[in-house]
Amino acid sequence: MYIIKVKGIAKIPDYVQLRDEEFTLLAYFRVDRPEKTLTKLGLANRLDDIMALIRDLPFGKIVKLEL
Repeated sequence: MYIIKVKGIAKIPDYVQLRDEEFTLLAYFRVDRPEKTLTKLGLANRLDDIMALIRDLPFGKIVKLEL
């Protein structure tokens, strides 16, 4: 799985994309509201780990997410 943080502009907030190995979009959620989406993907137990990664992740960089 891959993770990308996208910078919002003006009134559009920052978003995060989660993509699979073929780079198909799995989830797209606001940085400040990840709970519902991560729960739906079965990643609620890793919420703190994923959010720590997102905080340190620069905008536009693609990172492989090892869970």
